[in-house]
Amino acid sequence: VPVSSVTVTPQSADLVEFSSFSLTCSSSGSSLSFIWMNSSSEVTASDRVHITDGGSTLTVVDVTHYDEQSYRCRVFNPVSEDISDPVNIAVSYGPENTKISASPPQEFYEEGSDITLSCSADSKPSAQFTWFVNGTKLPDSGPELTLRNIQFSQRGDYSCQAFNSKTLTNETSPSLSISVLQKISGVSIKASTERVIEGSSVSLTCETSGSSPSRTWKKDGSDLNLSENVTLSEDNTVLTFIAVKKENSGEYVCLVSNPVSSSEAKITVIVNYGPENIQIEGKDAINENDQIKLICSAESTPSATFTWTLNGSEIIGSSAEFLRENAQSSDSGTYTCEANNTVTEKQATATLELHVQPGSSSGCSAGCISGIVIAVVVVVAAGAGGGYYVYRSKSSKRSSNRDNRRGRDGRDNTSYAAEDVNYADIKFSKNKNNTTLQMDSENVSSNYAQIRVNNQPAGTQPPNYDAHMQRVNRQA
Repeated sequence: VPVSSVTVTPQSADLVEFSSFSLTCSSSGSSLSFIWMNSSSEVTASDRVHITDGGSTLTVVDVTHYDEQSYRCRVFNPVSEDISDPVNIAVSYGPENTKISASPPQEFYEEGSDITLSCSADSKPSAQFTWFVNGTKLPDSGPELTLRNIQFSQRGDYSCQAFNSKTLTNETSPSLSISVLQKISGVSIKASTERVIEGSSVSLTCETSGSSPSRTWKKDGSDLNLSENVTLSEDNTVLTFIAVKKENSGEYVCLVSNPVSSSEAKITVIVNYGPENIQIEGKDAINENDQIKLICSAESTPSATFTWTLNGSEIIGSSAEFLRENAQSSDSGTYTCEANNTVTEKQATATLELHVQPGSSSGCSAGCISGIVIAVVVVVAAGAGGGYYVYRSKSSKRSSNRDNRRGRDGRDNTSYAAEDVNYADIKFSKNKNNTTLQMDSENVSSNYAQIRVNNQPAGTQPPNYDAHMQRVNRQA
């Protein structure tokens, strides 16, 4: 009898993963043989697949979603064969492989950013999702969680749970850490004291607002060199000078950063020290009437103030420079300069022994020499002028006498007499040490030439030089 009316029951199955199902094949005909097919392959017996009842029954235990496919039964005998309609086996499974992801994917997020979290899972039917942060359930649901303008308080470990309403099972994803960082702001450096004095202990503290700050210190633009005297706390917040030195003066910078921002602060450290290395500059021996000029200097921050004393008595004035004109022998003695630092409250002194030597009685100063030279020049010039005038007068007289003897018109000047000119005799010599020019020790006076005109006619004057020369030329 030929094969006919091949059917499989049940005609469909909606299963849950890890359950079992059985399919039974029936057919008309005689001497029947059965083969089970899935898709285009023959189903063979295994630990989970059992074929019984002469091959007409197919049983599958612990089904998985891989068993979800179409099954057919093929029946044949020696004279004919036939195949059943497909039977669809649906397997509900999951959720599994539940996982979470963030967009944009970053290790750190700046406060105020927008973040989208997505949850996925292999599941049939599709899973339902619930969200958690740090183990606390959130009111949000669905495959995506959007965090807008995220705040620092929202940082934490996020996870999602997938639930399958068919399998009645759930699965929670591995947590995803969302690190939210506040921007670095308000960086400042505070010193433990307003006035830093050499030798004292000083601390600089770098304060900031923001999360996960990392601090780096620099001095005058270069990396800070640490030593036994210059130390940093474990987190680099506090810079300590055990005993601060003047070399520690400078500009200090604290650079604070985190993965999303950075900022810095500066402070200028002035180490007050001194006074030290005080000294007086000036001559230790001068002559009377010379100027006393002494300059006191000292290394000090802030600049030192100065006080001068002579032989223990205070001298008015607080300048670094001491001046006195026309020194006298009474100005000799021990000059003491005291330097004071108003911040460190320290003092330092230096002394100088000054000798004011009496001036030489036989000597002549530079001003004296200049006066003598000027006087000599004046006397010589006056003598030369007087001699020239006498010469002209005598020449005019001789010319007039010749003219009168020749009967020419002219004035009789014989009545004008001229006295002789006496010149001063000035002598110079050097003192024994060849350094000072002085006048001879004799009393020397200068007699100047004197011209007297006797019996001068009223309203008349001697002929001038030009008139005299004209007469001479006419005589020639």
